[in-house]
Amino acid sequence: MNIIVCIKQVPNTTDVKIDPVTNTLIREGVESVINPFDAYAIEEAVRLKERCGGKVTVLTMGPPQAENALREALALGCDEAVLVSDRKFAGSDTWATSYTLAAAIRKIGDFDVILCGKQASDGDTAQVGPGISAHLDIPQVTYVKKIEEISGTVAKVERMTEEGYDVVETPLPCLFTVVKEINTPRLPSLKGMMRAKSAKPLKWTAEDIEADPAALGLDGSPTRVIKIFTPEQRKGGEMLKGDTADISKELVELLKDLVI
Repeated sequence: MNIIVCIKQVPNTTDVKIDPVTNTLIREGVESVINPFDAYAIEEAVRLKERCGGKVTVLTMGPPQAENALREALALGCDEAVLVSDRKFAGSDTWATSYTLAAAIRKIGDFDVILCGKQASDGDTAQVGPGISAHLDIPQVTYVKKIEEISGTVAKVERMTEEGYDVVETPLPCLFTVVKEINTPRLPSLKGMMRAKSAKPLKWTAEDIEADPAALGLDGSPTRVIKIFTPEQRKGGEMLKGDTADISKELVELLKDLVI
């Protein structure tokens, strides 16, 4: 089974700075880590390999420093790594990002499953995974909490919902976005860290993946970030004390004052 896991390197802080011209994150000088939700995708990809055989290829789009995230994924059990990096990708929104990753996946070639974290901690859009499936024209199942069965042609998964979960059967190849309930990520082994240190991830440019220049970066992004700001901290709420009946009456009066 050939598994591709898409990851993103994100700032390891909530104190991020924004470029006033492009309204994009300034990543220079900020410690970066693998997007937390992607850690669950990496773990599930390695577990699938251990259960079904095959290999895991980890893929990311980002600046040269994103190679560090790929090496960490290799230390956790992934077999091959691909970094798609080019100045032409700068300013990509979720649509342009998913287009670029889909083009890289086509270059990688044969695959059965693509795994992504449900969303990135710096954007919280949850759009890139579904975007990849749209560009590749393959089925997708989002918010996967368990992969029950998987074979060469079909997978059965549990998809988390607000009320519980749905059991979904889908043909392969397909894309899953996973939630943290799916597993507990392992720590890297010494053997894995040594292998990752000497590994040489593939590095592809926009030309290498035969991407349409008009579909990349800011020019290929149909959405624009107009303003980014940190919300003001809310003040402490008012605590109501007493028995249930008195609290209910007082709460009703407070709500009336807010509404009227």
